[in-house]
Amino acid sequence: MAVSANKDEFYDKLETMSPVKRQQYLDKKLHEQVAYTYIHAPYVKTAFDKAGVKPRDIKTIKDLEKLPITRKTDLLEIQKANLPYGGVIGMPKENIERVFISPGPIYEIQPSSCKWFAKAFWAAGFRKGDVVINTFTYHMSPAGILFHEAIRDCGATVVVAGTGNTDLQIQVIKELKVTGFVGTPSFLNTIIKRAEEMGHNVKRDLSIKRAWFTGEMLPPSLRKTFEEDYAINTFQTYAVTEPGGAIAYECHQKSGMHLMDEYVTEIVDPETGKQLGPGEVGEIVTTQLHNQNWGLIRFGTGDLSSLATEPCPCGRTAYRITGIVGRAGDAVKVRGMFIVAKQAEQAILGFSQVARYQLVVGRREHRDEMTLNVELKDSGVDKNRLAVDINNKFQDICRIKIDKIEFVATGTITDKQQGISDERKWE
Repeated sequence: MAVSANKDEFYDKLETMSPVKRQQYLDKKLHEQVAYTYIHAPYVKTAFDKAGVKPRDIKTIKDLEKLPITRKTDLLEIQKANLPYGGVIGMPKENIERVFISPGPIYEIQPSSCKWFAKAFWAAGFRKGDVVINTFTYHMSPAGILFHEAIRDCGATVVVAGTGNTDLQIQVIKELKVTGFVGTPSFLNTIIKRAEEMGHNVKRDLSIKRAWFTGEMLPPSLRKTFEEDYAINTFQTYAVTEPGGAIAYECHQKSGMHLMDEYVTEIVDPETGKQLGPGEVGEIVTTQLHNQNWGLIRFGTGDLSSLATEPCPCGRTAYRITGIVGRAGDAVKVRGMFIVAKQAEQAILGFSQVARYQLVVGRREHRDEMTLNVELKDSGVDKNRLAVDINNKFQDICRIKIDKIEFVATGTITDKQQGISDERKWE
């Protein structure tokens, strides 16, 4: 469904800056961010000093190679050692407007307005007159409320739905004549399949015309199903919680995701931290420029992608990332949530009855599924009770449910197999 840009295609002037002006803009904003956070966020000063770097040394994006990369596992340890924020914030605690909690837990502060986030929805065609159901959670994590505000910034009406309650969501979509869906691809697929089971003709009875996805990858086969079978125009956005939200977004051309100018985004060798050229696959590393009080410089997302630098027919001039091709670290994203290996181990091996485990991430009918294989020290334990306890603990720590827990014979899981095994295939 790729189409050319129209007169109201662009959200702001940043989207069409010339390459030279963009470079100047980003370098200037980066220098300001570094200078401010070095003074106001103790963690930033410590990281700079350990690297022997001063703010004056960071004049361009290339200069970021002088600094270390901070990853989610580092942030967990930083905050744990210095609760609650680990010295990452650059403002007095009494001035913080709101705090979000992501798995770990990691405590993140956010400004009261993130209007720039609306670019991703604007590019997808959300406008005044649309009725948009937001199926991301409003509980603890930032997704629900940030997406809500961004949709409103485009002028559309928001239906505050959150996660789950599939049958009720179908009723709401039908009765409110919802035109836009915001959520994960797998949940929209669940809604469609369930609506058909209930006897609905989705194209006739529901009014969804466009869908905006983040949190998990959109397989090409599922995009084709949505667009060709149900006439739902689909758009993807790449968002990461810790650095503050949407980093890249699709336009109508759907040939990669344009980088937001509210971030400096690098593609780097995950082992050396050196920046890579266009077309080279590396880790996405991002530094936010829109919130000086959240001092994350060079946050390593763990996601692998590459840069496309050729002009896009839509008229936006920012470089694009070409999609997520895998993970560089020891965390995997499942149904929109990161599962960090250390957290999974804490949740599962915290039970003395468990000898070994393997958490297998698979995919069935366009939905991520997790199966936990467990070897026991004593086969005489109450397996049903233990399975419930493990799943409850896992949900408390990782905030996502294991779909199936199977107890396997001693010797089934080798040392090499213990941990997380991502066996998904993205056709």
